[in-house]
Amino acid sequence: MAKRDARFLSPEAQAEVRLRVLNALQDGMNQAQAAQTFGVSRWSVVHWAKAHRQAGEQALAPKRRGRRTGEAGKLSTKQCERMRALVVGKMPDQLKLPFYLWTRAAVRELIKRECAVSLSLTAVGGYLKRWGLSVQRPVRRAYERNDEAVAQWLAEVYPQIAARAKRERASIYWGDETGLRSDDVRGRSFALKGQPAVVRVPGRRFGCNVISALTNKGEMSFMVFEGRFQAEQFIGFCERLIKQSPSKVFLIVDGHSVHRCTKVRDWLEPRVQQIELFFLPGYAPELNPDELLNGDIKRAVGQARPRDRQAMKAATRKWLHRRQKQPTVLANLFHALMFAMPQPEDLLDVYPPDQ
Repeated sequence: MAKRDARFLSPEAQAEVRLRVLNALQDGMNQAQAAQTFGVSRWSVVHWAKAHRQAGEQALAPKRRGRRTGEAGKLSTKQCERMRALVVGKMPDQLKLPFYLWTRAAVRELIKRECAVSLSLTAVGGYLKRWGLSVQRPVRRAYERNDEAVAQWLAEVYPQIAARAKRERASIYWGDETGLRSDDVRGRSFALKGQPAVVRVPGRRFGCNVISALTNKGEMSFMVFEGRFQAEQFIGFCERLIKQSPSKVFLIVDGHSVHRCTKVRDWLEPRVQQIELFFLPGYAPELNPDELLNGDIKRAVGQARPRDRQAMKAATRKWLHRRQKQPTVLANLFHALMFAMPQPEDLLDVYPPDQ
């Protein structure tokens, strides 16, 4: 009888083979004959007979496959917990490693330095998967960003704005500006390996700009314009926002110099009953859901591949008019923002869906 590979049998089938071999030995068959009869190696027969003499039939019972509970390869459970905490809590440069992103090589170097254990890249990848980590595009943060100011804005400043808006029955808008360029290529395309797809763009570069603002309910206003973003454009947009909103406008924007310039302040002062401006903390674009709308616009217009500025402006307006009719999609930008933030449980109060 040909030898079988018992590794492909179920644990119960393996136990049955061991028991049949043992019964044959007890009936007088020698080990060589038992191995030949049941298609197993003689070494296995010797091992099973020895185990039976030492522990009885329990030694031949079905055994659980895979790693035993609590076992973690070359790293102990405590080492795994410590390494995971370091990877999740810090970046490589903070730990004085010659990397700026967490790659398998970076984690392998960390494990070797901290635990004196050498692992292959495949083994490191296995640990990262078991630790609940996956490869993701990193989020950029400016060195100048003040995390304490961001936390204070979330915990104190915005709740005050929201409370005032509720008392005064005002609408909270989140505003931002973005620029579109003809040579901006976004998205990915399937192509043969080593032969990336070629995207045709106009030789003469052109572009346009967009100011937009949206509410937590998915209401949106926008303006498409050419040239630099200056006080005149921002004031014109605010005038449009006042006309379109049935209630007072609370407009939250970033600290762009145009938003804070004297000309804008002078225009706002006599209109305080119609519109007020509030500012986000510096270098914190991730707080503004309108930033997600900007990315949406750029992807859509980029796919349209306009050949001149007028075509770009027309494609931009068409897309934004379409989005205006999809308030659920715009409201979902706030939902997506909550999951992108480090403390989503706090943001349920910051960005309430019924605001």
